[in-house]
Amino acid sequence: MKTGSHRFTFHAIPVNAQHMAATTALEQLPPGGDRYDPEGYFDEGFEDVGKPREHYAEILERLAETDLDEAVKTVRRTLLDLGCAFGAGEQREAFRVDVVPRVITPEEWVVLAAGLEQRVQALDAFMHDIHGARAIVKEGLIPERVITGADYWEPELDEFAEPRIRVGMAGLDIVRTPTGQFQVLEDNLRTPSGLAYAFAARRAVLPHAAAPDGAHPAPVDLEDAAIEALGRVLRNAAPGGPDKARVVLLTDGIRNTAHWEHRELAERLDIPLVTLDTLDLDQVDVVYRRTDDDRLNDVNGQRTAVGRALEQHLRDGRVAVINALGNGVADDKLVHAHVEDMVRFYLHEEPLICSVPTFDLAEPDRLTEVLDRIDEMVVKPRSAYGGEGVFVGPTATPQQRDQIAATVRDDPEAWIAQETVFFSRHPTVIDGELAPRHVDLRAFVTFDGERAQAIPGGLSRVAYEEGNLVVNSSQGGGGKDTWVLER
Repeated sequence: MKTGSHRFTFHAIPVNAQHMAATTALEQLPPGGDRYDPEGYFDEGFEDVGKPREHYAEILERLAETDLDEAVKTVRRTLLDLGCAFGAGEQREAFRVDVVPRVITPEEWVVLAAGLEQRVQALDAFMHDIHGARAIVKEGLIPERVITGADYWEPELDEFAEPRIRVGMAGLDIVRTPTGQFQVLEDNLRTPSGLAYAFAARRAVLPHAAAPDGAHPAPVDLEDAAIEALGRVLRNAAPGGPDKARVVLLTDGIRNTAHWEHRELAERLDIPLVTLDTLDLDQVDVVYRRTDDDRLNDVNGQRTAVGRALEQHLRDGRVAVINALGNGVADDKLVHAHVEDMVRFYLHEEPLICSVPTFDLAEPDRLTEVLDRIDEMVVKPRSAYGGEGVFVGPTATPQQRDQIAATVRDDPEAWIAQETVFFSRHPTVIDGELAPRHVDLRAFVTFDGERAQAIPGGLSRVAYEEGNLVVNSSQGGGGKDTWVLER
């Protein structure tokens, strides 16, 4: 178990006072901008009807000079040229990216990054603890049933050598409330995806939205920062130390829906891309696992193919895996409700960013409260991902509410509930005009065993359907290039 005070990683950003003189009184806006209405939501780009936020003004002014439909088509062609696609086989399709980037100010990012880094350090400590002393359970901060009831809990992993790093790369899903506050909706520590898609979104959108000749506003470099940080994690994970670490990226091959990303990351990290058929563990120190198999045993208790291949080397501590097998416990949506407790327990600090309020339905009083308010709540399976099985009370029909209530009553421990967050919206090109659509942020945070580092930006995800709160690409959503501004 790792304890101790957290050292925040504040990323210095040069100050350019001239940028702050930008005005929101624009002579020209893109089509739809003059009547763009936040409608009571927190809107990332507009503070009032037809009035952009200061840090969006210059970007929108540039986009006003272009044909938005044509710009969207150009972005799509760029992504196709890059080979950027999601899905496998007949379901494979180009990744959809909007031309209007999401912009985060340096002041916002410093605060958000510190909270994300703190959270990931605590999550890594938690994963070490539950495969060791389980001190957080003994202290009564997390009920044991929360851990042992997680779909990804595999007690046999306690017999394996303790890895130096359990959470090397995290993908945290961040939403922004109607008051502008950032909250964590989900923690993704098994096989977080999307980093290379963020690279592709930057390459496709930057020519349309960036100021010419390197003028401001401009985003902090995302790609180089991410590759440097991830490379350091993979080297530091090596059992023998980082100096001569031999690292490979393990993929399922083209049948994996994110295979394009696997190729891109392997190329940028300058490491071999291998499958189980070509993996020689005697010549490897660290496996960056990106396979769909993400556990030792399957749901029937049988070894997965990855589990069979890696088992002996993991038992002996001869090979490290990033992210470690077993990390799915921290992805569990009920465990997510206790991350603030982890921060206090392991780091002896107050959380700088909080989870969306989450209800444990195995507690009878909580179950009664949620069922009484089912029309106000979001209900999710504990172990699902990708937006699968999510019920949104405010947009559901009476019949759907009755169905989910009956399902939850039958097996309350398999479900969690969260307060519905009508999270922020962002100007998005719909039929050639700006229109508000809901967005979240997949933020990427590395942890190298000593230091957590939030990658500046990430990949914002947008729900193209009006009013939809589910932004996952598997549910029809798309992406947005996400800038942390230089100043």
